Amino acid sequence: MEKKKKIRSALLSVYHKDGLDPVLKQLVQNQVRLISTGGTAEYIRSKGYEVTTVESLTGYPGMLGGRVKTLHPKIFGGILGRREVEADREDFTRFEIPEIDLVVVDLYPFEQTVGEGGSHDEIIEKIDIGGITLIRAAAKNYRDVLVVSSMNQYPALLELLENGEGATSLLQREQFAKQAFAVSSAYDTAIYRYFTPELDEGFRNSTGPAHILRYGENPHQKGLFFGDFNALFDQLHGKEISYNNLLDVDAAVRLADEFTEPMVAVLKHNNACGLALRSSVLEAWKDALAGDPVSAFGGIIITNRRLDEATALEINKIFYEVVIAPEYDPLALEVLMQKKKRIILQRKTSRLPDEQFRSLLNGVLWQERDSRTEVPGDLKVVTKKAPDEQQVKDLLFANILVKHTKSNAIVLAKNGQLLASGAGQTSRIDALQQAIDKATRFGFDLHGAVMASDAFFPFADSVTIAHQAGVEAVIQPGGSIRDQESIDYCNEHNLIMVFSGIRHFKH
Repeated sequence: MEKKKKIRSALLSVYHKDGLDPVLKQLVQNQVRLISTGGTAEYIRSKGYEVTTVESLTGYPGMLGGRVKTLHPKIFGGILGRREVEADREDFTRFEIPEIDLVVVDLYPFEQTVGEGGSHDEIIEKIDIGGITLIRAAAKNYRDVLVVSSMNQYPALLELLENGEGATSLLQREQFAKQAFAVSSAYDTAIYRYFTPELDEGFRNSTGPAHILRYGENPHQKGLFFGDFNALFDQLHGKEISYNNLLDVDAAVRLADEFTEPMVAVLKHNNACGLALRSSVLEAWKDALAGDPVSAFGGIIITNRRLDEATALEINKIFYEVVIAPEYDPLALEVLMQKKKRIILQRKTSRLPDEQFRSLLNGVLWQERDSRTEVPGDLKVVTKKAPDEQQVKDLLFANILVKHTKSNAIVLAKNGQLLASGAGQTSRIDALQQAIDKATRFGFDLHGAVMASDAFFPFADSVTIAHQAGVEAVIQPGGSIRDQESIDYCNEHNLIMVFSGIRHFKH
């Protein structure tokens, strides 16, 4: 059985004193020696507790206006020293280094100072050096040291002190160390973003604390979210949001932002399986669900209008994970809240960042988001027959949907309704066939429908298959050396084709 380590000494150096009192009381009751710096030491004395100052241990006072307080071998030796290594123990004795078993530190409020519009000099002074170094040192040596890196962890620390009688297990110390590295990472990221003015302002302002998720894509994977979710949404109801929920929510809001008309979309695995533009939310819901009532099970529902009771009653008939709306009728909320775990999000007015990051190999990819949305003036009619007004609307509608669908992607649409899509296929033919099969399975008549492709057609085969299924108009970027084959086929069969000139891959 693992032997727990008794906390005999603690270094406390905190900017915020809120919530510190019960921690001090419990440490003193457990006969823990308190070591502290400047303002924290004064605070501890004001509560009537004995405290050893860092200055008395190191022989050096705080200097350079407070920039240097804890940066000394006696402090970091006491944290980093390995108790089981004989050479380290000899150094403890030789240099009179005190063992430090617990480090309680929080960081200067860098993000808060930036958010409050502090001057550059004020912001620079809120870049914590000693605190972040103490956190990293203690987390590195978690085999011997417990690190508390945020006042949000005080309740967990108190529980350990009370239930464990001041002793901690290796697993407990490791868990606190993981949280410490999350805090450290988020803090450094915030500083990096401040010093990177070329990044979009909205992206830089989206920085938030690291939030530990239940798990990643699967239960055996760990997950974190770095960001301020509460700046974008009020969660009105439901279970803790998950890694996969966050991916779907991001896809949902970015798709919804493309439309000004009343809309409802249903998404599954980041792709829309149903979407409709209608005069009312209820009608939009019915036609969105019709697009794929099977895939809608367990999906994400989003609307860009106030969600009313009648619509809530209808969507309550199926199982889904998350619903998103800018507003809810009170009676609609009563209906939606009948399911205990259902996540209900109310979206706030906010601007999403225009950059994307993706980790791969031993680095990170960065790109601007695909924020291009084509308008009628962007379309180049390349066939003898031109689209009418409704067909132009449907072509642009389908083009938006294909932009938000995993490549290779094909979208079939008509009258402001997604009929079916083919997503994430290894060939465009496969994507098209998948879309046709789905539309047919759910009873849609494709005669008069339009087709959108996220990239050009290398051959005329896709256009041929779409025509045989009933499609009458096609939008694609163009750019293939064999574009003319597709154009000729359309002209021979009285079909419409327009080029957008823009590819919309989404990998």
